[in-house]
Amino acid sequence: MKKNFVEELKWRGMLQDIMPGTEDLLNKEMVTGYIGFDPTSDSLGVGNMVQIMTLLHFQQAGHKPMALVGGATGMVGDPSGKSAERNLLDEKTLNHNLACQRKQLEKFLDFNCGANSAEIVNNYDWFKDLNFLDFIRDVGKHISVNYMLAKDSVKSRLENGMSFTEFSYQLVQGYDFYYLWKNNKVKLQMGGSDQWGNIVTGTELIRRKASGEAFALTTPLIKKADGTKFGKSESGNVWLDKTKTSPYKFYQFWLNASDEDVKNYIRIFTLFTKEQIEQLELEHAAAPHLRVLQKIVAKDITTRVHSEADYNAAVEASEILFGKGTSESLQKLSEEDFLSVFEGVEQVDVPKSEIENTISIVDFLTEKTKMFSSKSEAKKMIEGGGVAINKAKVENEELKITTQHLINNKYILAQKGKKNYYVIKII
Repeated sequence: MKKNFVEELKWRGMLQDIMPGTEDLLNKEMVTGYIGFDPTSDSLGVGNMVQIMTLLHFQQAGHKPMALVGGATGMVGDPSGKSAERNLLDEKTLNHNLACQRKQLEKFLDFNCGANSAEIVNNYDWFKDLNFLDFIRDVGKHISVNYMLAKDSVKSRLENGMSFTEFSYQLVQGYDFYYLWKNNKVKLQMGGSDQWGNIVTGTELIRRKASGEAFALTTPLIKKADGTKFGKSESGNVWLDKTKTSPYKFYQFWLNASDEDVKNYIRIFTLFTKEQIEQLELEHAAAPHLRVLQKIVAKDITTRVHSEADYNAAVEASEILFGKGTSESLQKLSEEDFLSVFEGVEQVDVPKSEIENTISIVDFLTEKTKMFSSKSEAKKMIEGGGVAINKAKVENEELKITTQHLINNKYILAQKGKKNYYVIKII
């Protein structure tokens, strides 16, 4: 049995605005609905995951999802939620970004399942041959300036000024909806709640220009419990592309979610049923310190965005700090992940010449890294089994440190006791 799309969004907390008649339409027939994606980067971020999941639920409810990548609108710039005009992109950059985003969308949506197969369209395809005079005659005359000025995305910018380019954006997006309604039988546009004004401009254009009927639906903008912006980490945006955000950092983003936030995340970003989520919440409440929800969410999303192998590697990297990692798992880390795992750990620089001719572990720990104040202290700690190099316990003081100990050809990880780590960078 296909799920009810609107009901699914409601219980997941993913429904903000819905135009009257939308739910009746969705319950009556298979509908083609679309969401627009901003092509200003060559990767989608976790912020886009809300809309990706919306399209996924839409498809699972038996409808046809369409992702519109804005090759044309990316050249204009959407003012919604922006305090300043953004830089416009050239065609070559846009095409590269669109190709990369398409690959990411194909990981979530089914593009080969019959009548409701997902589809990707690029609005540059219908805008490239449309000239300015035709546009203002065939589109501009149907939407009044008063109507456009009433939109929040415009009102919020009037005081500081906005260009005609950005002012006209809602007409361009409105025409997208009209074009897809006319040529692709699209009856529904979805998006974040900041897009409501642009979306209903499209439904209005369809009504005024063709006496047609179209519908609109939006999802809430996600806010974190502490007030900070969702989708951002301390180092910036969290991307779906592993070369921009490593699977380890991606996994950590979800794992570090607060208890309050993770209750929203498991509903919005996973496909678990209501019953499964409620059961997991009971388990979490019984032992919050085990972070059941965070671990489940981090596993589910990391596996779906990247792979099970990437998830396992991220878990292994995460466990290194807590004594469960091995020398082998340490050697497998990329330099970026190694530095991420040991971010904030004391770092010591040692010239490469100091270890090229081998050096005793005791001299290395005292004279070169100053981890121990005396050789006797270092020897005593080694005898007690309290020293490790690259997660391997140092068995005796005869060990020699050489370039073979280097991780990524430039680091050595030393450990004193259970929790005191030192990253030695060989320069």
